[in-house]
Amino acid sequence: MGFFSDLKVLFHLTMKPIRGKDHASRLESFYAGQAEHYDDFRKRLLKGRQELWESLDFPADGVWVDMGGGTGSNLEYAAESIPQLKKAYVVDLSTSLLECARQRIDERGWTNVEAVEADATTFRPAEGQADIVTFSYSLTMIPDWFAAIENALAMLKPGGVIGVVDFYVSRKYPGDGLQRHSWFTRSFWPVWFANDNVFPSRDHAPFLHRHFEPIAFVEQLAKVPYIPFIRTPYYRFIGRKPRQAGQALGENDE
Repeated sequence: MGFFSDLKVLFHLTMKPIRGKDHASRLESFYAGQAEHYDDFRKRLLKGRQELWESLDFPADGVWVDMGGGTGSNLEYAAESIPQLKKAYVVDLSTSLLECARQRIDERGWTNVEAVEADATTFRPAEGQADIVTFSYSLTMIPDWFAAIENALAMLKPGGVIGVVDFYVSRKYPGDGLQRHSWFTRSFWPVWFANDNVFPSRDHAPFLHRHFEPIAFVEQLAKVPYIPFIRTPYYRFIGRKPRQAGQALGENDE
């Protein structure tokens, strides 16, 4: 069953046309036919998620917003911390994925977790501010990703934390301390992923470093199921919102 489930997912990844007049309808067009098998395949494709959540400190009575949280699978990485939170939100625009998230939340009995159909560039928690905002392989699927990061910055409390893990490619001339990818890597992966409306960016990491105080930044390579020999680059970033307005931010913006 695993192989045939993978075939169904691969069909949607490589063959099925993505249609829709807006971002929400395009997401639903992409995910509707594969939502049931989404988590198993992505577990092998989307690396670094567990390491990200193991590095985050969820405060007691805190508010966590998971942007582009899809099926809510990220909740499992933080399952031990969820009971101590005031509220956790899974925010997405795909109704099919959110149905999976709501089923997961009900099965787990998490009364303080809510799956919300909303845009990552505009959503705000009912509590007003958040302690943690995360993006797990979602920034590359958000057209106005910079607006999503700015929205996260605005909703975070001073000293609040953002956590991001996603695909990316380096700039041709990255800043000090950042990896430089080969011409093939910088050229191939954006074209390959663009078929699924996934856009690995050379500007994610510098933008995050510019807007948050970096706590941790890791650059690594991941295998892609059924594609031998080549690896796709991904990064993990954890940053803190400055506690004072106008406080100096990261310098990796070259």
